[in-house]
Parts: sequence; C-alpha cells; structure tokens
Amino acid sequence: MPIQNPLVSWGFSGFLFFLVFFCTFPENISTQEVTLDSIQIFTTHDWFSTKPTVYFQCKGENKTVLPDVKKKDVLYGFKGEESWQPLTELKGTKCKRCGFYEEDTIIKSSDVFDEWELCPSDFTAEGKYTHSKEKELNVTLLCHGCSHNTSASNAESGSRKEDESKRIHPVIVVLIVVVVSGVVLVGVLAGYKYWQRKKRQQEQARFLKLFEDGDEIEDELGNTL
Repeated sequence: MPIQNPLVSWGFSGFLFFLVFFCTFPENISTQEVTLDSIQIFTTHDWFSTKPTVYFQCKGENKTVLPDVKKKDVLYGFKGEESWQPLTELKGTKCKRCGFYEEDTIIKSSDVFDEWELCPSDFTAEGKYTHSKEKELNVTLLCHGCSHNTSASNAESGSRKEDESKRIHPVIVVLIVVVVSGVVLVGVLAGYKYWQRKKRQQEQARFLKLFEDGDEIEDELGNTL
C-alpha cells in the first residue's frame, strides 16, 4: 500500500492553516470612510482674521482644511465628493480622538471648537451622526459602513463582549488547525516508518527463502550423484 509523502501532507496542512487564519479577520480590519455632511460654526477665535481657517484632524493624522467655511452662523452643506473628502477612516470598532479646530495667525497652537472620541457606534443605521457643542459648532458626519448601536451602555458592553469573542474565536480556530496538522504529520511519519519496517521484513524473508531454495537444490544434486 503506497504511503503519502509527509511533506505533501504538511504543505496541505500549512495551506489550510493560512486559509483559515486570513478568512477569520476581514471583519475586524474593514475600513469605513467618514465624510462631512454639514457644519455650522457659531464663533471665531482669531480676533485678527475676518476669515477663519477651520480644519478637521484626528490624533496622529494630517489636517483636513475646510476651505468653504469662512463665516460664523452659516450652515455649510457638502456632497461628500469634494477633493478634501473623506475626513478620516474608521477601522473595525476602534474609536479615534478627533476634532474641529481654527488656525491662529499669531500663536502657533490652534483654537479648539471641540474634540471628542469619534466611534463607529456613534452613527445611526442610516450612517449619520450629529455632534454639537454650545456656542461653538454643530456638525453632521456620514459613515455608511460604520457599526450601529441603538442602545446605551448595556448595548455598548454587549458590543465589547462580542468584539472580544471575535478576537478569541480566530485564536481557537488556529489552535485547532495546528493540533490537527500535528496529529496528521505524526500519523504520516508513523505510517511511513511502519511501511519501511514491513519492507525490510519482506526483503529479509525473500533473502532467507533464496538460501533455503539454494540448500534444496544442493541436496537434490547430492542425491542424484
């Protein structure tokens, strides 16, 4: 009975391992674009400039300047197709520290309209999120691919538990694949050794049979003489 080459079996097991590993993670690394739908500022912070420079920025990312926003108490609407869109990207369920700011012409540091933790769960089922701060600004953001959570803290807690289970699940799958691959490899090696032992036994049996046949021929020749 032919024995399967252990290298072929191990290569198949390795392929299965990587296939399962990468297929379990796309949900966690999905990226959603956040665009600005509308904004209205209620004040300006730079006394020496009649036209403020308003921009959006998340921690560790580049600024996104809003070139059209030049006056307070004016509602600006956008299509999401502007050259400076999207504002940022959200990955999975992870939040970002973001905000709207105004550049200062004299002091290097910028003035803050407001900054907060921007999370995928902030958006409604329609992908809309409205954020406001009294006497500062009112903005509406869009993110059609973001997660939606309609409940308050209980739903938030349930979401965190679900995220944890999603992180644990791939680890369990990987461990199972590794264990199965190891068992298959050990089985193949054991079978290969058993086949080698049987082959040696068969060769020894044929060798002994040749000697026995030779002795019988000599006996027959002796009797004939």
